[in-house]
Amino acid sequence: MVTEERSREVSSMVDLVTGWAAERADVAGVVVVGSWARGAARMDSDVDIVVLTDNSGHAEAGVWAGLLGGEVVRLADWGPLREVRVRRPSGLEVELGVVPVSWADADPVDSGTRRVIIDGHRIVHDPAGVLAALSAACTIPSGADTGHKTR
Repeated sequence: MVTEERSREVSSMVDLVTGWAAERADVAGVVVVGSWARGAARMDSDVDIVVLTDNSGHAEAGVWAGLLGGEVVRLADWGPLREVRVRRPSGLEVELGVVPVSWADADPVDSGTRRVIIDGHRIVHDPAGVLAALSAACTIPSGADTGHKTR
C-alpha cells in the first residue's frame, strides 16, 4: 500500500518536471509511464518519467539532481533513451528517460515505444499533441488493418 505522503511526493516530482518542461520550448512533451501511471504503484516503486527533447543537454545528471533534490544513482543508455535515476532523501527513486522527439513517432510506432505506452501512461505536458497522437496510435493493435492501403 502506498502512503498518502509518498503519493504527494510523487505528485510533487511530476509537477516539478512538468513545470520545468513548460518553461522550455525545446521540450516537446512529458509522460509518466509504468506503475504510477497505471495505478499499480507500491511503496518501493520508482516513478518513471519520459521527457521528449532533441536537446541532449537536458540529459545531464546535474539538471535532474538539482531539480529533484536528490543524488544521481545511475546513468544508462537504453537505445535512444538516456536514463537519469535520482534517489531522493526519502528513498523515492525518480527515473527520467530523456528521449529524442522521434521516440514518439506515431506512424509507425516503434515496438519498444508501443510496449512502454501500452504498459500504462499519463501525459502531463504535450503542447503540440505529439504524445496524444502516440497514445491514439497505440490503442490500435499492432498489425491491425487501419484502412490505409499501400501500393
